Amino acid sequence: MFLRCKKRFKDGKEHLYWSIVENRRATGGRILQRHVLYLGEINGRQEASWQRTIELFQEGDPTTRQVALFPEEHLPTGDGKGGIPVVGIRLSLMRLERPRQWGACWLGCELWEMLGMEAFWRERLPVGRQGARWDAILQTLAIYRLVDPGSEWRLHRHWFDHSAMPDLLGCDFSMAEIHRLYECHDKLLEHKSALFDHLTERWRTLFDAKFEVLLYDLTSTYFESNPPFPEGDKRKFGHSRDKRSDCVQVVIALIVTPAGFPIAYEVLVNIR
Repeated sequence: MFLRCKKRFKDGKEHLYWSIVENRRATGGRILQRHVLYLGEINGRQEASWQRTIELFQEGDPTTRQVALFPEEHLPTGDGKGGIPVVGIRLSLMRLERPRQWGACWLGCELWEMLGMEAFWRERLPVGRQGARWDAILQTLAIYRLVDPGSEWRLHRHWFDHSAMPDLLGCDFSMAEIHRLYECHDKLLEHKSALFDHLTERWRTLFDAKFEVLLYDLTSTYFESNPPFPEGDKRKFGHSRDKRSDCVQVVIALIVTPAGFPIAYEVLVNIR
């Protein structure tokens, strides 16, 4: 990986835009470049209308101070705008370590807390054997579905290590152990009604939602598996809207508001 600088002249001024780029070797010996991270403008001219600033913590001092970042070869004279101290950066020595998805995961955690999910599940999913934090495992599953939906196996093999969830939740890879991901789903069913009531109340509070009119619809999903199934299993053969009469399926009933917010669902037996 390396830093790429693009120069642009605008209104008679030179602007420098920086990105982190990675070389990838393709077939035929070709070298292709992948854009990894856009850093934005880092300009050292005094008349520049933009400065990138960060807040620094000093050891033993709970307060922060703001500094402006500039390339070492383009340092302005004196302080930056507003008297902000200037710090020079040796861009040629910069390197990228453990790149991972942060912003979307952070936003997912904020939404999780805004919906009251943290408090709701903490009392219903206590810490299990060997220290399994089931509420945090569920939070990881939910944010994964929101940010980059896929299978539990993909979360286990790839997504967890490339996301900021371990840092945001203060956990390690045990949160993404494949058997725990599957087992977590089984722990939710007994709390389904309470969850629907909780989310309905949160939507009413957050969005001033009205429930005078509700919409009811049916859909189905199929499974590429064959009987026999355990007693009480709802998967049956029947008419398939997916043209897969060779597969067992279930019917899903969903209740939503006119705005599209789901209120409740039920899994029903498929009738021939």
